[in-house]
Amino acid sequence: MDSPADSPMDSTASNRPADARDRDDEGRARNARPRDGLGRPLPYGADGVPRQPEGVVRAPEETVAEAQRLLDAGRPFHAHEVFEDAWKSGPEEDRELWRGMAQLAVGLTHAARGNVTGGARLLRRGAGAVTAWAASASGRGRPYGMDLDRVAGWARELAEDVEGGATVDAGARAPRLRS
Repeated sequence: MDSPADSPMDSTASNRPADARDRDDEGRARNARPRDGLGRPLPYGADGVPRQPEGVVRAPEETVAEAQRLLDAGRPFHAHEVFEDAWKSGPEEDRELWRGMAQLAVGLTHAARGNVTGGARLLRRGAGAVTAWAASASGRGRPYGMDLDRVAGWARELAEDVEGGATVDAGARAPRLRS
């Protein structure tokens, strides 16, 4: 008799199809579970919101536009994935900018989920990252049309509101990336 470790996953226990893979063809983790608008995993087989395709290479202006669309729709987790693509595929000199923007989107995600500590911490970390990047990239003005001072100010203000007990509606509190 096979032990449970030797047998395929029982799809009745998790609602996950027994042949479903959570890894891509190269073996990298790719969670196949559906997600809600704030990126929370849902049970296998549940209706979720469409996932952002991973590994998409976009022009920086397209990254900002797509992320803003997702932020406005109350889907900051998905906006973070867009920023993460830019962080991983963009030029080295812009990586800290995109990493900071991804942290801001994840901070908004956690704040909207009610995670006060994580939300505030990531909002402040992201604000610090984009502020530091802007200081090191002097002369770049508004990179890709983004007002980084305003975005960092938004993040710090939201972090204070979250710590003060504010309930966060992700779409209503989405930042304006461009003026």
